[in-house]
Amino acid sequence: MSKKHDFILFDLDGTLSDPLQGIGRSINYALAHFGYPERALDDLRFCVGPPLKYSFRELTGTDSDAHVRELIDKYRERYGDVGYAENTLYPGIPEALAAIDAAGIPMGLCTSKRADFAERILDLFGLRQHFYFVSGGDVDIHKWEQIAALVADGIVSRASLMVGDREVDIDAAHRNGLAAGGVLWGFGSHAELAAGAPRYLFSQPAEIYPALAG
Repeated sequence: MSKKHDFILFDLDGTLSDPLQGIGRSINYALAHFGYPERALDDLRFCVGPPLKYSFRELTGTDSDAHVRELIDKYRERYGDVGYAENTLYPGIPEALAAIDAAGIPMGLCTSKRADFAERILDLFGLRQHFYFVSGGDVDIHKWEQIAALVADGIVSRASLMVGDREVDIDAAHRNGLAAGGVLWGFGSHAELAAGAPRYLFSQPAEIYPALAG
């Protein structure tokens, strides 16, 4: 099989698994600790994908970097204990990754989530063996910067493909000259993803591997 892309970068939250319960409950844990009202889980859907600092700024109205750091630390207290495991794998993901792996196309994970949390989630679902590496983010790191570092280090090339469910994934790929694929089963709407002009829009995981064939 000829290959359209030499490497596939996958987002995690909203792309491989649905993390809303664990993320939402951990956000509420942090909010409640500092006296803010808790939110319904559906009202926290916008928090899945972008870095936490933006979510906590919007939820609390604070402009204090130090307070945002406190909120994130409190969030991670619960998330690292139980929140990471309050996660549901999307149907068809194991099969899609296995097909790509079997075709000899290498994959990596590029997530705004801290790398150790991402590793634990992949281990939870028995998916870690499919990925050459896990690139995790932190408070002041943007996903486009993560990809830029991977390109600069020669780990991925501009022939690679970034697959994710939010506009931030599409933008991160395009800023670095990579193609992007948007998935419609996650937390980004069709309109949000289409506005970013990805090369691919996938409606189910089974569509990813066929699109990679030359």
